Amino acid sequence: MATATLTTRNSLKTIEWKWQSNPNPWSKTEPPTWSHYSDVENLIIERAFLNKQSGAILDAYYIDFESNRQISINNNNNQRPIERIVRKKEDQHLREERFMDLPVASDRSFGGEYGWVSPFVLEVRKYLGLCPDELPSKKPDMILGLVEKAAHGIIEEGKHIGKEKEAEELANILQEKKNKGIEEVWECCAYLYSLESFLYKTLNANMRLVGSKEEEHTWRQTVRTLGPFCLLLWDDPYNKKVRTNIELYRGAKLKPEQIAAYKKMAMNENEYGSFQGFSSCSRNRGKAERFGNALFIMKVLFAFTADISELSKYPKEEEELVTPGVCFRVMFVEEEPETGKYLIYLELRQRFSTEDHKQISIQKKSNTEEDAFACDIDIFVDVNGRLYRHVGLGLSGCDGIILATVRDYDDYADIIDDHGLLALRDRRVNAIYDAYDTHVDRFADFGYGRDGNWL
Repeated sequence: MATATLTTRNSLKTIEWKWQSNPNPWSKTEPPTWSHYSDVENLIIERAFLNKQSGAILDAYYIDFESNRQISINNNNNQRPIERIVRKKEDQHLREERFMDLPVASDRSFGGEYGWVSPFVLEVRKYLGLCPDELPSKKPDMILGLVEKAAHGIIEEGKHIGKEKEAEELANILQEKKNKGIEEVWECCAYLYSLESFLYKTLNANMRLVGSKEEEHTWRQTVRTLGPFCLLLWDDPYNKKVRTNIELYRGAKLKPEQIAAYKKMAMNENEYGSFQGFSSCSRNRGKAERFGNALFIMKVLFAFTADISELSKYPKEEEELVTPGVCFRVMFVEEEPETGKYLIYLELRQRFSTEDHKQISIQKKSNTEEDAFACDIDIFVDVNGRLYRHVGLGLSGCDGIILATVRDYDDYADIIDDHGLLALRDRRVNAIYDAYDTHVDRFADFGYGRDGNWL
C-alpha cells in the first residue's frame, strides 16, 4: 500500500483529472469548460484508477471510469463528463487563492501584536497540556500520540464541512508517518499543507480570527481539531533559528479601506501588526505580482519561515511559508502609475511582548540570554573590529548606534557614529535595507527558538 500511495503522489505532479463544468455539458453548441478537481480528490481518483477499480468515491460524487463520468451521489441524473490528462509543468491553476487570501472572514487583513509565539499555538499547547519546553522536535516520544490526534482532528473537521473523504485521505497519509522521526513527520505536514484542499484554508481562516472578540469562540473551537496538525507544522525541525535577509512577495486583493489602513500604519514607525495564520509567499516577484490589486514586498529581518518548495506539488511557485505570529511594520505604500497596483513594503521580524519579558524575568535568564531582538535591551556587536552598542527602540526602530571606544561594556563614548547605520531613520525602504543587510546576521546569531526559549 505504501508503494501504491507513493506512486499516486508522484503521479499527482503530472496526471490530472478534470470535470466539464459549463452549464450544459451535453450541449453541442455550448463551448466546453473544464474545471480541476482538488489535489486531494485527484489523489483519490488516480489511486483508484491505478488499482483498476471501477470508480472512485468523493464527498459529493462517484467517479465512473467505464463511462468517464462524474455522477452526483444525491442525484443519479446529475452527470458530467470527466477526463484524465497530463498536466503541464508550468500550470499554476487554483493557486491564486492560496497566494492572495490574507483577508479572510473579516475586514482585517492582519492581526495585532501578541508576542513571540502565536496565541493560537499557545492555546494548542495549553489544550495538549504541554510545558513551555515540550515540543515534538524536543521529545520524540510524543510524536506518535500527536500525529494520531492530528489525524483524528482533520477527519472531524472534514466531516463538519462535508469533506470527509478528503479528510480521510489526508489523515491516512499523515498516519503513515506516526512511527517516524520529527523530520519525516514535518515534511509530511508541509506536503499536506501545500496541497489544494480544505485543510490549509480552514486552518488559516480560523487562525486569522485571533484578535477578533466577535470570533474568539470560533477559532478556539478549532484548537481541538486542527491544533495538533498546526503544532506539527509550526515545530519545524530544520529551521531552528530565525531566517534573515530574504525578500518575499505575496499578491493580495485589498479593499480601499484596507489599503488606507496600511498607509496609516506607514505613518507610525513604531506600529506593528502580525500575520496570525501560515502565510504562503513566493521568492519570485514575477509570479506573486500576477495576483490581486496589491503586492506585498516583505523584507525578512529575522523571522521564522520555511522553504517548502521541494516538498510541494508546485515547486516552481518557490513557496516560502511565514509562520504564525511574525510581526511586521509598514515602511511605505506606493501606487504603480502604469498598472494601478499598490506596492506595500513590509519589514518582518519576531518580537517579544511585555508579558514575554515578564516570563523571561521570572526565569532569571543571564544577561547573555536576554532578548537580542526586543526593545529596551542593550546589544553589543563587533562590526569590522569596532564594538557597537544598540540603544533605543529595537533594531527596526533604532534610535541610534553608539560606538564603544573600549571593550569595557560599562564605558561608552557619547559620540553617535553612524557608519551608514543611521540610514535606519530613512523612511525609504531601499536605504534601510542597505543599512541592515551587512549587520542583521550578527544579531540573528543571538536569539531564541520558535517556542520563545533560549536555544
